[in-house]
Amino acid sequence: MTTPKTFEEALEQLEDSVERLESGDMKLEDALSVFEDGVAASRVCSRLLDQTRKRVQVLADEEDGEFTLSFLDEEELAEEED
Repeated sequence: MTTPKTFEEALEQLEDSVERLESGDMKLEDALSVFEDGVAASRVCSRLLDQTRKRVQVLADEEDGEFTLSFLDEEELAEEED
């Protein structure tokens, strides 16, 4: 299989790999190939999600009237601690 270019393509490839592996109707070599495709698609998904997470920033108003940019993950962690 070709390397997926988008998250949606990678997710579709990963889901397809899982379905094919769950069917249990493949020879060992075929199953290994499908597994390898699934692992590659999973890595693409992970990389793209990480890149997206880094790009998502939240504009927050500070008490002194200054605006700062912070990563979404930092905001979520602060809310969980409260």
